[in-house]
Amino acid sequence: MKTVEIFTDGACSGNPGPGGWGAVLRYNGHEKELSGGEAHTTNNRMELSAVLFALSALKEECNVVLTSDSRYVVDSIEKGWVYGWKKKGWKKADGKPALNVDLWEQLLPLLSKHKVTFNWIKGHAGHPENERCDRMAVAESAKYK
Repeated sequence: MKTVEIFTDGACSGNPGPGGWGAVLRYNGHEKELSGGEAHTTNNRMELSAVLFALSALKEECNVVLTSDSRYVVDSIEKGWVYGWKKKGWKKADGKPALNVDLWEQLLPLLSKHKVTFNWIKGHAGHPENERCDRMAVAESAKYK
């Protein structure tokens, strides 16, 4: 199975507000950049979208090392929160509705298809790929201002 490195970031000007996401996929010395945005969204939706679109771009089952600065995304998956929310009919532990269900429902099958290892990093701390993804996300969000 191929091993692909993915780096992602999301940005939002206002929360909610215009937002964007960026992703870099790296395999065997080759890189692909992906980005997109929405006119009215949230930072967490953009962080999730970056992961969703990056994993969707993979044409076959892969080992993935995914680096993100989003605690929301990484902790929701790594700590199993999202699976609990789904099991409880998309309700959180406090009984309130889980957010971004539409994106989570698209992402969960991709997490089952690929073997994904998450790597959380601190954002805006000089990580080259994270800074690159941030620039793409900010540029995308600027298209909607």
